[in-house]
Amino acid sequence: MRDPAVSRYAASELSPERRAADLRRLRTERFDVLVIGGGVTGAGAALDAASRGLKVALVEARDLASGTSSRSSKLIHGGLRYLEQLELHLVHEALTERGLLATRLAPHLVRPVPILVPLPGGHSPREFPGRAWRRAYYGAGVAAYDAFAGLFGGGRGMPLHRHLSRDGARHVFPSLRPDTVTGAIRYYDGQVDDARLVVTLARTAASLGATVVTSTRAVGMVRQAREVTGVRVRDLESGTGEFEVRARTVIAATGVWSDDISAMLGDVGVRPGLRVRASKGVHLVVPRSAITGDAGLILRTSTSVLFVLPWGGHWIIGTTDTDWQLDRDHPAASARDIEYLLDQVNQVLDRPVSTSDIEGVYAGLRPLLSGEAEPTSKLSREHAVVEPMLGLMLVAGGKYTTYRVMAADVVDRAARRLGVRVPSRTADLPLLGADGYAAMWRDRLDLARRYGVRAGVLEHLLERYGSLAPQLIAMIHAEPGLAAPLAGAPEYLTAEVAYAARAEGALHLDDVLTRRTRISFETPHRGTESAQHAAEIMGAVLGWDADARAREVEHYLARVEAERQSQKMPDDATADAARLGAPDVRGASPLAS
Repeated sequence: MRDPAVSRYAASELSPERRAADLRRLRTERFDVLVIGGGVTGAGAALDAASRGLKVALVEARDLASGTSSRSSKLIHGGLRYLEQLELHLVHEALTERGLLATRLAPHLVRPVPILVPLPGGHSPREFPGRAWRRAYYGAGVAAYDAFAGLFGGGRGMPLHRHLSRDGARHVFPSLRPDTVTGAIRYYDGQVDDARLVVTLARTAASLGATVVTSTRAVGMVRQAREVTGVRVRDLESGTGEFEVRARTVIAATGVWSDDISAMLGDVGVRPGLRVRASKGVHLVVPRSAITGDAGLILRTSTSVLFVLPWGGHWIIGTTDTDWQLDRDHPAASARDIEYLLDQVNQVLDRPVSTSDIEGVYAGLRPLLSGEAEPTSKLSREHAVVEPMLGLMLVAGGKYTTYRVMAADVVDRAARRLGVRVPSRTADLPLLGADGYAAMWRDRLDLARRYGVRAGVLEHLLERYGSLAPQLIAMIHAEPGLAAPLAGAPEYLTAEVAYAARAEGALHLDDVLTRRTRISFETPHRGTESAQHAAEIMGAVLGWDADARAREVEHYLARVEAERQSQKMPDDATADAARLGAPDVRGASPLAS
């Protein structure tokens, strides 16, 4: 539990000093719940458990959201295709969560994005019956989508859908080829900066007293007979070796790394009770000028659903859906993946997008509950909670949107084991930055004058930090140099880099350029022109000397170059080999083992 004498904001700061204190807690205290994994489900589980009054710790081998949870399509959605597959309970569950996030839990991070469902077909009179049938078919699906979300009331958080003629569709999205559509249906889903939501979840858990430590790799289970009583971890920053963290229950929310947890129990012949397969999803990022439109697109391909989504001054195009059995820490996009996405999207655009338009590429792995031999596109997006050994719970599967349901389910099981009867409270617990956000956004022009900043700056900060924005403005007033834009990325302030290191747990340059900001895929240089400046700002907070700053920049540049090379390779195997040419910065310090 949080010390009542400490404010919630102060208790949420994942500062260097907080990390040192939390490491001491890991070594000396016993926790009710120890969560392994700092993705959206793990951070959600830590928050759920802490909100019930349990003593909680979270360990993550790399950075918050460094795996799957920072590499999504940036959507909080119900999944239109699940309606067609008649998985109605999944759609209803996800749309309920979408409404909670957009209206109560994180309205500063989740906001509506319009998306067009293009209606294909010919234009001759004899094809009218087919056009009418397709409009009725797709229209019924989108209407059902709205119905599951709740047709009226503030809880849905999104506008209702609307039918558009062909001219109406091209007015909204002029880049649509006129010969490919006879109209469209516009609906709304939620858009989110996925990595920022995970950081906010972790900080909200910390504000309730949870211990949150990144760069601590779980390397083994601590057992008494056939009961798990803790975890052996290694601090990758200090090189001080392994130590034991004691816990009454352990929750592994490790996604595509779930098999690693099972392997830790292999010596006692424990079967995990579930299998997880990794499906690779690749996304391209192109400038807003490459495509003309005021809404996104959802397109059906032979193997996946393809989104074209507005993202600030950019478009995100994705995703692929292919089996991946190579390195899970750094999944690589190949030239084949990029060619596939370009081929698919160019079928509906009046001006083709080419490789020269691409600003960034990112690849992530979705954890899918596995059957015996299904292709990844048909594996279940439902989640499962199992207890393969006393004291150890595994949660896997699911989707980003339903992280809170997954977290509540696994913590329910842990709570029963602990004899705790407090139910989940997270449906009514706004995340940090949500309280007061609506009023601040409404009064943002007056607030900008009061704070002495430009209205555009305040809007930018409110959309990323919500009601925590004044904390960054206070930093700027204390250090006016922090008001300057970051080199190579003028849409971000230097203050955001300093804040990431002071309050958001960023330990390395990659943490800031790839996850606290999205500079690594939003700029054609992919962050290389920002690296030196960002290292100087971070170094001032984290105490880096000249050698440490140079080492961070060197690692980042090597990572970008390895990714660029992998994206020129013809297939997964060669792309994976190229990507592995750059070592991970964690554990690479001379001080680390």
